[in-house]
Amino acid sequence: MSVVNTTIEHVAGFRVAGVHAGFKKDGRLDFALVVSDQPCVTAGVFTTNRMQAAPVILDQERLAQNASAIRAVAVNTGCANACTGEEGLSRARQTTQWVGETLGCAPDAVLVLSTGVIGTQLNMNAMRQGIDLAAQSLGHEWFAAAKSIMTTDTRPKLGSVSVTLSNGTRCEIAGISKGAGMIAPNMATLLGVVITDAGLSAEVASRALQAASGKTFNRIVVDGDMSTNDTVLLLANGASGATISSAADEAAFTEALTALCRKLAQDIVRDGEGVTKFITLHITGAPDEAAAHQIANTIATSPLVKTAFFGGDANWGRIVAAAGRAGVPIPPEHTRLWITAGEVEGTTADSLLLFEKGMPTAFSEQTSTAIFRNASVSIHLDCGMGAGEAIVWTCDLSYDYVKINGDYRS
Repeated sequence: MSVVNTTIEHVAGFRVAGVHAGFKKDGRLDFALVVSDQPCVTAGVFTTNRMQAAPVILDQERLAQNASAIRAVAVNTGCANACTGEEGLSRARQTTQWVGETLGCAPDAVLVLSTGVIGTQLNMNAMRQGIDLAAQSLGHEWFAAAKSIMTTDTRPKLGSVSVTLSNGTRCEIAGISKGAGMIAPNMATLLGVVITDAGLSAEVASRALQAASGKTFNRIVVDGDMSTNDTVLLLANGASGATISSAADEAAFTEALTALCRKLAQDIVRDGEGVTKFITLHITGAPDEAAAHQIANTIATSPLVKTAFFGGDANWGRIVAAAGRAGVPIPPEHTRLWITAGEVEGTTADSLLLFEKGMPTAFSEQTSTAIFRNASVSIHLDCGMGAGEAIVWTCDLSYDYVKINGDYRS
């Protein structure tokens, strides 16, 4: 797998800024602008929540009409602009008008992302100020841009990766994302902007982003809730001169994009609200991949499983019970369950077999408890039915999660 850097140095033809516009009252950065010096081929994946926010509606409309000529993405925090009716859509469109005027491009070349409290209208005075300040400070401060899109996140999430194509040319892929709560698949609750200086067709961009997000952003769970605003965008401006023109190059690009998205997705789980444990769930032996994913999601969203991890209680019965109610007819007599300390996929020599042939094994309770108390734990459930497998990354459910969400609006 491609080596992903934890910083972003430079991606040809792109500039960014992160500023304090006034959406947040405490002076924190709260507005980001990502700008390409030339038009971008752009693809997006969006929430499947029926209560879609105004920016989601607008961005899907823009990509349906103008996917090969996007120049900028504006991101605000502090207000989701969700469940805001026609006024919310009007304010989203006004945002693109102002950005277009400031940058010298058409409004339909601008996309918008919003995150924050549902049901409040955008503060357009803050928006105007944010656009002006960001436009004046465009550069390569990706850390500031990543920081400016955080809500309950405790740290910025960003990364980059290089790809060498078959003809020896090289391109860069980089991305920033945010997310800590309301994290569930289809789409995972988050915002993400991924850029590349490679030249892509609209078809390749869409295929690559769908493939990458399907194995990464759609494989994470913090709490099982899905937001109204989830969006990940891929913008490709071709400024490096490297062009994805063969099946081999598309495969290499998609692999690198997937590696970057995996890093960003896992960062979201590690920074989940109140999280103390990072859990890798690997389901094998299911009838097909969809069934394996369904089983993994059921385990990942189980409050009883998640609280057991928080307490360091090796209550394996909760895992098996969750798998059994996932809607997939798995046979208990063929199912096996292992746990391993750390982050692994499958089993290792250090894995502990807890359950097989419909019964618990003669494992050491002391050993199993010690494994559950690690900061990272891996679960491998083999259903003994077929070739379907899936990996989902999740976490525990702590007291702090309840505290954070008990007074989120205040």
